[in-house]
Amino acid sequence: MNPAILERLRQSNRPRDWENILQEFRQKPVAMIGTEPVYEFFYTFDESLEINSHSIGLSVQPVASYIPFHIHDYVEMTIPLLGECQVVTKNEKITVTQNDIIIIGNHTTHRVEPISESAIVVNLTLKGSAFSLNDFEFMHQGKNTQGISSMLFSLLSNENLGEGTYSLFHTQQDPKIIDTVYDILHEYFHPDTQTNQIIRFEILTLFSRLLRVATKNQAQLDTGKKATTNLLSLLLYIEKNYSQITLEQMAKDFSFNPNYLSGYLKKHTGYTFIKLVHWQRINAAAEYLTYTNVPIEQIALKVGYENPSYFYKIFRKSLGLSPKEYREQNRGEAS
Repeated sequence: MNPAILERLRQSNRPRDWENILQEFRQKPVAMIGTEPVYEFFYTFDESLEINSHSIGLSVQPVASYIPFHIHDYVEMTIPLLGECQVVTKNEKITVTQNDIIIIGNHTTHRVEPISESAIVVNLTLKGSAFSLNDFEFMHQGKNTQGISSMLFSLLSNENLGEGTYSLFHTQQDPKIIDTVYDILHEYFHPDTQTNQIIRFEILTLFSRLLRVATKNQAQLDTGKKATTNLLSLLLYIEKNYSQITLEQMAKDFSFNPNYLSGYLKKHTGYTFIKLVHWQRINAAAEYLTYTNVPIEQIALKVGYENPSYFYKIFRKSLGLSPKEYREQNRGEAS
């Protein structure tokens, strides 16, 4: 907790009257949820309600204020630094407690319930231009790969992958995550020539730390007794169980019909269950090839391929190299 930053934010979270904002910006509804209108918020604003042209922005949630349902054409990270907030989507209400982080996907209809006057909630807005394609890409041809959960941010950025896309991260009050958030805020309020670049790298670091904590949390859960099910928990399940995973067993563990689970993954990632499993297996194989001397046939078996020839075929198709070529090329880079 940084008292100076919190006081700075407290100066900016005064109540706002939506009706006045509606008249000022001449907003018109683009859809309805029951009797409630939905608006397009396609611009980010600073504290003075001036349009922010930067790819990464910051706003403070006004206290005791009604905010209607709306959609963004960017990703939004909502973080209660003091107190909590409730994010409402079309189908559910999500409670976000102090220092937890919810990442709301592009074009996901949502609103935040009025927060208490003692709360401080910040929103980080991340436009598509904020990061390069490689920043969150989970598969790099000819390079070491990353786990499939690291594709999550790219999925949240994609407006074509389904309504209601979000991911809630329980930070467990991890001090490194909290410090990273405050570092981002400090940079934002004390800009210099390197501020944008530093904030960009800090957000990448924040996202990596969130995935680390989420992975640890997932390992502590009984897969048959999950409190919540969202895209991240499904991706983490595949990462953990890739070598022996089947669609039927995964569906059973999440209390889904296999066909529904298959369709859900395809809708929200753009990839089939089998494709996601292959990518995670190839990711693991690439790690073994780079950092161990284990024979290739043993690696194939360990990551889930009983037929070495099939493993060779999938590996080359995924990375453009044979396992032997990949090992030779990356062994030097890893040393």
